Formats: sequence, C-alpha cells, structure tokens
Amino acid sequence: MAKTEVILTHNIVGLGGESDQVRVAAGYARNYLFPQGLAIPLTGANKRRLESLKQRRAEREAHELNTMTELSKGISKLTCVITVKTGEDGKMFGTVTSGMIADQLKTQFEITLDKKKIHLEPIRALGDHEVELRLHSDVTTTLKVRVESTTPPPAPIVAPGAEARKEDVRTEKRGRRPEGAGERPGKEGEKAHVGDRKAAPARGERPPRGERPSKGERPAKAETAQKSEKKPTPQSKKPAE
Repeated sequence: MAKTEVILTHNIVGLGGESDQVRVAAGYARNYLFPQGLAIPLTGANKRRLESLKQRRAEREAHELNTMTELSKGISKLTCVITVKTGEDGKMFGTVTSGMIADQLKTQFEITLDKKKIHLEPIRALGDHEVELRLHSDVTTTLKVRVESTTPPPAPIVAPGAEARKEDVRTEKRGRRPEGAGERPGKEGEKAHVGDRKAAPARGERPPRGERPSKGERPAKAETAQKSEKKPTPQSKKPAE
C-alpha cells in the first residue's frame, strides 16, 4: 500500500497534532484527511505554514490545560452515584465500567468526558470507590463513585418468641382494671360478703342429701308409714247366737 507524507493542520487523536509531519496511506489522505481539511500535502510551499501551525497548536494546548485544570478541581468535589442490580446476598450482577461512569457524569452533572480518560479497576462491590481520571497529560484527578443497589433489602425476620412477648404486653395493658372498679355499693344497712355466699347449684342438679335443709312442718314419709303399721286395726264383734 502506497504511503504519503502530510502535514496535519488539526489535532487527530492517535495520529498527531498541528504542524506534525506524518506518513499515512495515500487513500486515507486523499479520501479523508484532505477533503476534511485535517492535513495538507508535504510540499515546499506548505512548509512555510509550519510556524503558524505550531503557534496554533501551542494556543490550543494551553487552552486545554487551563480547561482541564479547572475541571479537575470541580470533579474532585463530586460524588457520582451508580445504581446496579444485586442478588439477595448483596452481590452485583456484572461490573461498573468506564462507559457507565461517563454516562452518569453527563446525566447527573452535565460533564462530557471521554471514557478513555477514565482509568479504573473493575468494580464488583457496593460502596464508595475512588476512580482515577487522566484529563490531560499534565492533569490527573480522582472521582468518588458510590455504587448502590436498586434491589430492596429483605424484610427482617422476627423470632416467634418476640411476637409472643409483644402480644402479652398488649394483653396486660388492655386487660388491667383498677381495683374496686367493678364493685357496686350495697343498700344501706346491708353488708354483703361475696366470700360468705354459697355457690348456687346449677340448673338440673340436685344438692347432696346431707346438705338438703329439713322442714319441720312436713313429717318424713318414712316415719308416717312406720306409725300406720304399729297402730292395731279394730276387730269387729260377732253377734251372739
């Protein structure tokens, strides 16, 4: 493949900056660099433009340095929050990448940053992390990244004994009554003692024979029967013949 030398008039990442003389494929220069105004052919007339291109490059680099220095001061005070999905044990599904951080910087803080300037080890755990940002060849800073889970935490398990104790406390609070609240004063001159009263027998039950009260008005049936047996019956006298 044929090569050709060109002079770059703009900064091209991975290739060079203004006033750099580089060798590229002839088709790449003819079809892309020249039509876009990014480079010019290396000729004697174009070499006279090198000084002006070097001056433009110096101004651009100074502006980028100042911009990135100010940006680094602001980024060092920020905390970028990344939300991920986790399992019940709190482990993440996947890792946090530089592309995710770049997207959240633009969404949360409106900061546009090339993900290639974000250098980090794979983040596989929740919590706070520090990520290095290489904004410029002479400017580096640190971004605080907080990884949070979108999965709600499991509900705490309550022991059965704790629930029973809670129910006992509620029952005691509701069931207590002040002493004497259920008693009613009796009539004047009557002093009723609940403890002295005998329990009434239930309906349908007979009290024991020994406890049945005796009534003097009615004689016992057994005594009446005995008296009738002892009393002699009168005999009729036969008439004399």
